[in-house]
Amino acid sequence: MLQIASKYSQENEQEARLWIEDVIGEAISSGDRNTPLGMKGFHEALKDGRILCRLINVLQPNSVKKINDSKMAFKMMENIGNFLEACERYGVNKVDLFQTVDLYESQNMASVVNGIHALGRMAQKKGFHGPVLGPKEASSNVREFTEEQMKAGQGVIGLQMGTNKGASQAGMSFGKTRHIID
Repeated sequence: MLQIASKYSQENEQEARLWIEDVIGEAISSGDRNTPLGMKGFHEALKDGRILCRLINVLQPNSVKKINDSKMAFKMMENIGNFLEACERYGVNKVDLFQTVDLYESQNMASVVNGIHALGRMAQKKGFHGPVLGPKEASSNVREFTEEQMKAGQGVIGLQMGTNKGASQAGMSFGKTRHIID
């Protein structure tokens, strides 16, 4: 648990928080906007999943049809699950998202912050014209090579293979030397 907590970045949390607030148009906490909430405060702000559902509904309208207002545990976890499913449908890779318990039980808040950043990157890639979070996600750059180009490349030894120029065993004397007696 301590190792997971050490991966938590308040700077990334603050970027994610400000992006969420700018996208949904309201504060997610009563605290000072310029001060990070910290792991506990960010968890409390997002725990019920309602803010996250509103966030994905702004990016992709009607992604989450019903947002539960109940404070019952399974309803809050259902909101988080609905958000995660909507993110997948939106195009965010499942490996970039977090698990419901990561947020609800505050087991891995670093993963939650990373998931929000992944959503921010996908929003840019999809052309969302609102606030920006993080760098734009790369798109594929497929290259086509002719058979002639492929054959020419086979004769080239890449530098990562190394070189044997200047290779010798000079200076390889270490340890005890062998004494041969006549």
